[in-house]
Amino acid sequence: MKITNILLASVALACAAVPGVAMADTAGKKIALSNNYAGNSWRQAMLTSWTKITGEAVKSGVVAAADSFTTAENQATEQAAQIQNMILQGYDAIVVDAASPTALNGAVKEACDAGITVVSFDGIVTEPCAWRIAVDFKEMGRKQVEYLSKKLPKGGNLLEIRGLAGVSVDDEISAGIHEGVKQFPQFKIAGSVHGDWAQDVAQRAVAGVLPSLPEIAGVVTQGGDGYGTAQAFEAAKRPTPVIVMGNRQDELVWWKKQKDASKYETMSVSIAPGVSTLAFWVAQQILDGKQVKKDLVVPLLQIDQDTLEANLAKTQEGGVANVEYSLEDTQKAIAAAK
Repeated sequence: MKITNILLASVALACAAVPGVAMADTAGKKIALSNNYAGNSWRQAMLTSWTKITGEAVKSGVVAAADSFTTAENQATEQAAQIQNMILQGYDAIVVDAASPTALNGAVKEACDAGITVVSFDGIVTEPCAWRIAVDFKEMGRKQVEYLSKKLPKGGNLLEIRGLAGVSVDDEISAGIHEGVKQFPQFKIAGSVHGDWAQDVAQRAVAGVLPSLPEIAGVVTQGGDGYGTAQAFEAAKRPTPVIVMGNRQDELVWWKKQKDASKYETMSVSIAPGVSTLAFWVAQQILDGKQVKKDLVVPLLQIDQDTLEANLAKTQEGGVANVEYSLEDTQKAIAAAK
């Protein structure tokens, strides 16, 4: 008996010395991802990152399951029902990319009351019992106008490409853009369309509005819409404005071609799709008994003129420039937040 205890103590000390090895037992825990939308390259990359990192975690015995579920429509009522089903299915934690910051709060509270850990990211929820992982989307919008103020000091007309209507991320980025225009009044928003964070939708929307617009100096965007916008301007034989990009591979390829041909300059900014992997590890750490702040902020991923080639080289075709998080990365982020 004494020998067994000594061996167990030795194993515990060895595990404690190895970074990333959890002391509490989460091997039997099940985590689910509730995703409200998968209709663009960012969401597809987000799901791919989730599957890659969580698959490795399941295989190595960190957790028992890390299933992902996406609703058929971007409807908060459908996602709320999805979360309620996850409660019934006995998941220990639910990671949520939410359709609404408030409409899911009832279902989230039900999950918390059932003893389930809820971690929201990207599209976060406001229910106090949940954890939130987000970037400053408002700042993402504002900094685009700030960049244009340096690139186009005389200002001019802007075209705003919005995201998916009714989603809080769209509202926050747009609010930041309008705040930027107030800060830099040499700019005026001459038109606004919804591109749904998708190149094809953005191209059609911009093509439809261009005939009624004056000369456009710059285009402020939300991600997944820059290349489609450029195609619409080209098809209309309009001068190409400075289009802020959103880290999608096709946008970066287009930018590189323009840069090589005419020294075209812009910038690109978005949230890394791999934030889903940070949310997974945060959920795992909470299940593991770690103390984690309710609100964590992750930095935006920005690509500039001099970092374009390096980022393009490591972005897969059809994908999005990305950062994925390991357990060690997550532990550092948790510690930094404290």
